[in-house]
Amino acid sequence: MYNYIVIEGNIGAGKTSLSTRMASELNASLILEQFEENSFLPKFYEDPARYSFPLELSFLADRYQQLKNHFNKPDLFKSSTLADYFIFKSLIFASRNLEPLEYALYTRLFTIVSSVVPKPDLLVYLYLDLENLRRNIQKRGRPYEQNIRFDYLEKIQNGYLEFLRQQTDQRILLLDTNNLDFVNNEDDYQWIKEQILNEYPIGIQTVIKPSNF
Repeated sequence: MYNYIVIEGNIGAGKTSLSTRMASELNASLILEQFEENSFLPKFYEDPARYSFPLELSFLADRYQQLKNHFNKPDLFKSSTLADYFIFKSLIFASRNLEPLEYALYTRLFTIVSSVVPKPDLLVYLYLDLENLRRNIQKRGRPYEQNIRFDYLEKIQNGYLEFLRQQTDQRILLLDTNNLDFVNNEDDYQWIKEQILNEYPIGIQTVIKPSNF
C-alpha cells in the first residue's frame, strides 16, 4: 500500500466521506481539511471580490500548519496516511479566484510553503460532472454553499484538470464516479477502494467502472 494517499475532487465530490471510511478500514492516519472553521468562507460566497485574497491566504496557512504538524509528529501506530486534500489545491483555487497582482504574490508565498510539504505517493481525483456535484452540495445542506454557481464549479473543475495534466512526476488516478454511489452502495465502494489500492506507474490513469461489473 502507498504510504501517503490524497483523495481530491471538486466541491461536493465526496472526498471526505471516502477518505474517512478508507482510513478507518486501513488503520491509516487521517487528515481532513478543517474548512468549516474558516470564518472567511461564508463571506467569500457572499462577496468573492472582497474576500478571495484573505480566504486563500487563510486556507494556505491552515493547510500548511496541519500537514507540517502531521508529518513532523507521525503516529507510530499508523503505517500510512490518507488525506482529503492536496496542498496544491490552494494554487488551483487561487488561480481561479484572485486578481493577477494578488495571484503573483500568492504564488511566491505558496512556493515557499509547498516546498517543505511531502507530495503524496498517489493522488486520486474523484471526477463528477457539474449536475452531480450540485446535487451533492444541495443534499449535504451547508447553507453557505447553496448559492454556489455552476460557472464557479466549472472553473474549479477545469483548474483541477489542467493541473493534473501538467504533472509529470506523480501517480495520478482519475476515477469517474458519475454512475457510482460509494456512500450507500457497498459494491461501488469496494470497487473504488480496490482501484485506489492498485499499483500504478507515474502518470495519469483514468478508470471507469464497467457497466457489467
